[in-house]
Amino acid sequence: MLNHYETVFIMTPVLSEEQMKETVKKFEKILLDKGAEIVHQENWGLRKLEYPIAKKTSGFYHLFEFVAEGSVVKEFELQYRRDEKIMRYLTVSMDKHAIAYAEKRRNLRKEKAANVEAPVAEQPAENTNNE
Repeated sequence: MLNHYETVFIMTPVLSEEQMKETVKKFEKILLDKGAEIVHQENWGLRKLEYPIAKKTSGFYHLFEFVAEGSVVKEFELQYRRDEKIMRYLTVSMDKHAIAYAEKRRNLRKEKAANVEAPVAEQPAENTNNE
């Protein structure tokens, strides 16, 4: 049976931009090779950690939302544990409410991005001379 999952992982901050992208691609490939369907992914970038992990105070965050069988998650998390670039990870099974919330969050982000890209009409300058 296919379930909906969301996984967030934190990569060590000492990675270069290229190494970070390669690590994300590696885990994306693992999911796809196991037959998972990636619904959505987000790069949250470098963020400060709530508490130090291995003497590091920041890390690169990345999120995958995917549909797969439960056995895929077990193998996927094994790959997280084997990779020294991954400091922490969390995978959760999403119920129908979490799925609806995730879709709503994605749509809001799309709307905000569209509003930022749309040109703003210039307002006519008001006459401030008191003559």
